[in-house]
Amino acid sequence: MSQRIQEVRGWLMASPYLLFAAVFFFIPLLWSVVLMLSDWNLISPEWRWVGLQNFLEALQSRRVQQAFLSPFRFMVIIVPLGITISLAIALLVNSLKRFQGLYAVGFFLPYLASGVAVSLVVRGVLAFNSPVGRFFLNTFGDVPDWLGHPTLAILVISLMIVWKFSGYYALIFLAGLQSIPRELYEAAQIDGASSWRAFWSITLPMLYPALYSVLILMVGLMFTIFTEPYVLTKGGPDLATHTWYLEIYYQAFSALRSGYATAIATLNALAVFLMVTVVRRSMERWGRSLGWVE
Repeated sequence: MSQRIQEVRGWLMASPYLLFAAVFFFIPLLWSVVLMLSDWNLISPEWRWVGLQNFLEALQSRRVQQAFLSPFRFMVIIVPLGITISLAIALLVNSLKRFQGLYAVGFFLPYLASGVAVSLVVRGVLAFNSPVGRFFLNTFGDVPDWLGHPTLAILVISLMIVWKFSGYYALIFLAGLQSIPRELYEAAQIDGASSWRAFWSITLPMLYPALYSVLILMVGLMFTIFTEPYVLTKGGPDLATHTWYLEIYYQAFSALRSGYATAIATLNALAVFLMVTVVRRSMERWGRSLGWVE
């Protein structure tokens, strides 16, 4: 009898989580399956089952193909630059004797900034009649079309994302740096190792868990970019900055094709899963050589 009471108590204690999971995960998941197999427009009372037609159309769509390529365009700039800057910030803060927490918070503040507000500021700064525009006009005789040229638009948005997230990733690196035993550096110093040698032989290998986390977060971020291209370029020019979330938003709320948008969201989730798996396997192979992974 007492065992039965314990089981009932266990279910009662777990019921809030189970209810939360049912309302906010399982029911929406089932609803998305229904949507992706239909052509419902969120308004009409009539439904029409289309099977896999939404997926076939998405795979042939140039907009979806460009959305698939855009994370890799941003990744080429954001991942190496973001890791370098965030690691540099972490090393700088970790080297301070005082006020480490204050400086860490200061570098973290851009992460809290509104993406819409920052995008509007950047658009004003890059305007033709802005101080930056006048500088280029007076110095070089021309003003770059920052948001009208595919490469420049990708560069601008990438730099904005690096600025926003570097402080956040730096906190992860900082935690990793502070977990490295000081005895390792003291032993390396006794052996005559330079600071550069100590960084490559001690700091970087010991930062594997932090680097693993940061890289996974960065790769996932590439597939969720929305605010900056939405405000600045609307996915242009010529779909150069067109992302998965922009396409999902456009199809669901502009074209009113919720079923098609759900199919695209499913493809997006599949792409994220595959890319994160590839990165995770690659990082684990490196971690195995360092002794972090068995």
